[in-house]
Amino acid sequence: MQLRRHVLTLWSVCAAAAALLVAGCTAQPAAGGTSPTTAESRTSAFNATDTAWILLMIPMAERARQLTDLAPSRSADPAVATLAAETGATLREDLRRLRAALKLSGVPDTHPHEGHDMPGMVGLETLDRAAATEGRPFDRILTDALRAHFTRSRLLCAGEQNQGSAVEATALAAALAKSAAQQISGLDTL
Repeated sequence: MQLRRHVLTLWSVCAAAAALLVAGCTAQPAAGGTSPTTAESRTSAFNATDTAWILLMIPMAERARQLTDLAPSRSADPAVATLAAETGATLREDLRRLRAALKLSGVPDTHPHEGHDMPGMVGLETLDRAAATEGRPFDRILTDALRAHFTRSRLLCAGEQNQGSAVEATALAAALAKSAAQQISGLDTL
């Protein structure tokens, strides 16, 4: 319970840090009341929720991808290995799209969640355990961690869709939520 409170506190601190970062990076009205440039308008369309969501989803996807990369040499079940390969490819594409959205937001990738283990994120301990495991025990670690990852991702994407303001980010959240649902369905068939 104490660990959960710590994780929730970290989540709040990271969200607040992202909000402060965004506040410092958003466009300010031009002197004399003139309209902002196109680049400033585009950057200001991203609110704190948009950028905090992107900055959280990137490390979550990176960790899940690292886990899927272990499958070819560790999995006992060809179906699990295939699912891991497909999931890894999906995560690579998700990361490409998330980084593009982050670049569009104008917010630098400061890695505010580096080293954190938050609910749904594949933890460093899980990665270490998976790297030291083979066969069915590995398959269980992989499928359990991916299920937690995609379940949390859907929840975070719903929050972005409800509270985000940039169309690019909310549309990406909708696409990632749909993909996460498909990934969970794939896990259900194993």
